[in-house]
Amino acid sequence: MLPLRLRRACRALAVLLLTAAATLIPAGAAQATTAPSSGWNDYSCKPSAAHPRPVVLVHGTFGNSVDNWLALAPYLVRRGYCVFSLDYGQLPGVPFFHGLGPIARSAEQLDVFVDRVLDATGAPEADIVGHSQGGMMPRHYLKFLGGAAKVNALVGIAPDNHGTTLLGLTNLLPYFPGAADLLNEKTPGLADQVAGSAFLQKLNEGGDTVPGVRYTVIATKYDEVVTPYRSQFLDGPDVTNVLIQDKCALDFSEHVAIGLMDRLAFHEVANALDPARATPTTCASVVG
Repeated sequence: MLPLRLRRACRALAVLLLTAAATLIPAGAAQATTAPSSGWNDYSCKPSAAHPRPVVLVHGTFGNSVDNWLALAPYLVRRGYCVFSLDYGQLPGVPFFHGLGPIARSAEQLDVFVDRVLDATGAPEADIVGHSQGGMMPRHYLKFLGGAAKVNALVGIAPDNHGTTLLGLTNLLPYFPGAADLLNEKTPGLADQVAGSAFLQKLNEGGDTVPGVRYTVIATKYDEVVTPYRSQFLDGPDVTNVLIQDKCALDFSEHVAIGLMDRLAFHEVANALDPARATPTTCASVVG
């Protein structure tokens, strides 16, 4: 059983998430398999001179292409980006909760999706923004599937780059009613994320990064899923590691909130995607 303080925090955040969902989610969107009509996953979108690369959003474990991005995707669309999101890591007969299949296979799905986005937009490269597993899994694509030739930047929000414990992964369950039942099923995507797994050893062997890609990691010290939080950070050239509390000590976002609704994290994503126009992230940063 989770500690009392953590259970209380989970309940409080659940109320906050439900309130946000009531505001942001159109009727029926929770059952959707494609993004609602808020400007993303528009395959007629052509990148502008100001933002010449499409942005591919990669959800986390137990997430999907819609709910993980109800705030960040419109935020980026309003800033003039062509934005796309995919579902990956689906298990047969399991709707809604994704990111549970073998991560190497999920990276192959990302490979196909990025090619589709590049073909549609005519851009030679994309930028990738991922939350949790979605910030780590693309590194397999970059390192082993030729993705480095097609990707300019990878931005990971609370990514489990060096793994976590199974307890850390099960801390996600209170946010996703019904997801606990999935632990009785075969969930290789969870096993791959446990620190020391064969998948992670192969991924991190020989260095965290590959040449030609800019990496940004955005972490919170209140992360209760990927612990210790500094294990999220990467080493190597062209790496920027950001602790959100260094930008605002009053930011108390944990693992889920930093990806779903944290305005400072969104500001840092925008800065990472367009470093030439970056502006300081502070407690006064707003989502607009």
